[in-house]
Amino acid sequence: MIRDLFVFRGRTSVRAEVTLGVLSAVLILLFWEAVARAEFVAPQFLPSPTKVLVALWTMTTSQHLLWHAGISTLRVWVAFLIAAAMAVPIGILMSSYRIIGASLEPMIDFIRYLPVPALVPLSIIWFGVGEETKIFLLWLGTFFQLVLLVADDMRRVPHEYVEIAFTLGAKPRQVLSDVALRSMGPSLVDNLRITLGWCWTYLVIAEIVAADSGLGFVIWSARRYVKTPEVMAGVVVIGVIGLLTDQILRMLHRRYFRYV
Repeated sequence: MIRDLFVFRGRTSVRAEVTLGVLSAVLILLFWEAVARAEFVAPQFLPSPTKVLVALWTMTTSQHLLWHAGISTLRVWVAFLIAAAMAVPIGILMSSYRIIGASLEPMIDFIRYLPVPALVPLSIIWFGVGEETKIFLLWLGTFFQLVLLVADDMRRVPHEYVEIAFTLGAKPRQVLSDVALRSMGPSLVDNLRITLGWCWTYLVIAEIVAADSGLGFVIWSARRYVKTPEVMAGVVVIGVIGLLTDQILRMLHRRYFRYV
């Protein structure tokens, strides 16, 4: 069993993967605790995991941390679903019809390299300081990356599949739904999962724009008073939500794309 773990591109059981993941996390936490207790780094810069856990409990029981987490999760999912609903059809059209790809790809390439923080002032001018600005910034960090990934997924569908479908009398709509989407489905879901993670990375930027709720607001407020355990607790919550979401999406991927 141990030998199988070191085989190039080998397979392991789910139990082995979970065990290794938990073990590595425990070792990192123990190392972090030891470094913090030895005070190699000042406690105000690197609190121990114990202090972070205490802060997490206090924030959960008396500072409405779960409510803030729910608000942030809602914002991320709204922005992500809007981005996905736009990016998937546009990406498919870009790779299916060259005239659309040639028209849109240069502009999308240009915008996706723009740093989202640099566009915060413009977003405030356009949308004010309400929820629209936060959703827009999260969408901005997701859509332009996702649309090119979707276009690449569609482009990788073997041309032979399309030719065979047309030879058998399929109509363009049937080729898209029964051939192209089924072929690109596994990689499309993977890219949706990856870009959902990117959407979470822009959360703090979105929620420092005149916000009074959300995990980004909690982290930014704690930063003002150098409450490092609270800052790290907020970061940990984002990481936990992301990890759970990612594992659920991976499980669904394995279930619905067993042929991969």
